[in-house]
Amino acid sequence: MVQVLVVNSGSSSIKFQLFDMPAATVICSGLVERIGLENAKISYTTAKHDIEVVTEIATHQEGLQLIADHLLDPEKGVISSPSDIKIVGHRVVHGGSDFADTVVITDAVKKQIKNLFALAPLHNPANLEGVLVAESIFSDATQVAVFDTAFHQTIPTKAHKYAIANDFLDTHGIRVYGFHGTSHKYVSEQAIKLLGAASRKLITIHLGNGCSMTAIQDGKSIDHTLGFAPMNGLIMGTRCGDIDPAVIFHMVNALGYSLEKVNTLLQKESGMLGLTGYSDLRDIEAAAHAGNEDCQLALAMNAYRIKKFIGAYAASMNGLDAIIFTAGIGENSSYMRALVCADLDYLGIAIDTTKNEVRSKENRDISAASARVKTLVIPTNEELEIAKQSYALVE
Repeated sequence: MVQVLVVNSGSSSIKFQLFDMPAATVICSGLVERIGLENAKISYTTAKHDIEVVTEIATHQEGLQLIADHLLDPEKGVISSPSDIKIVGHRVVHGGSDFADTVVITDAVKKQIKNLFALAPLHNPANLEGVLVAESIFSDATQVAVFDTAFHQTIPTKAHKYAIANDFLDTHGIRVYGFHGTSHKYVSEQAIKLLGAASRKLITIHLGNGCSMTAIQDGKSIDHTLGFAPMNGLIMGTRCGDIDPAVIFHMVNALGYSLEKVNTLLQKESGMLGLTGYSDLRDIEAAAHAGNEDCQLALAMNAYRIKKFIGAYAASMNGLDAIIFTAGIGENSSYMRALVCADLDYLGIAIDTTKNEVRSKENRDISAASARVKTLVIPTNEELEIAKQSYALVE
């Protein structure tokens, strides 16, 4: 057995899981959150312990060191030495056109991740920080990068190329890259196992604070809602999704906004937060049920945007076998699933109300008996997918 530590380093958090591979047994898991803020905390779970500690965590270095301390703790730990961990798998959001596969991290790989900071400013810097810190703590382990963009390298040119001068793609690499690829790959493979032959044309719907959809034909990504950077497409927690580029010029030229302010507005102050004042969907749903009209409208807008892409992707594949909901909102919000699936009977999509209300961590079919197209809820497991890909590469 080989112990593989998976690190998902975000801007202010670090998710981690330790696996025994190839059995894919979870030894422990946890989360360091609110790094650099007040009331930072670490949660840590093993078969015997479930711990949550609020403490000061100023940097990612301190956060990963705290994870290592818990793993090595004489009473609650699960390893005796940092060298017990043979592989560390890292989620990296943007790999550009250079990385279509999982890779062992070298100085050249780190340089390219850094070169892509501008394309994923909320993600790649934190991802690289996680790599650098893990190298210092788990110095005997092989460090591996699994890129969100890799799964989408199969998107054909007609779908990934923008209608601007050819030089912008040929020289500058400006194109649709796609994101959440690890999640879309994992849940689509689970759906294929579940459906068998009736799984050639799938739409995966990843709904969390960040949201995206992928058209998957014969197991390959052929179109995706996020593009050059993880900002467009669906309405997200704080990101606006699709917007007319002319709005940006108007904000700058007529309203006096700086480009930096527009970038902050569209990435951190828009989406559901801008529409409602809330970024957490649970708060928005509660307020909507209590009569808040802004929240009711925001939920309707969110569902409408998803419906449009379902229609577009069904057209692009000339048919549809199943749609799959995943991630925090997709897995847990029966209300959003119902809003999205309402009035899609022309496509053969209909859900069973009772099945839709069931809360479960298992893969499940919530389709109505009469539905021609399956509607599935499949919990994503990006950490397991990263562990599998990292182990397969190294071993």
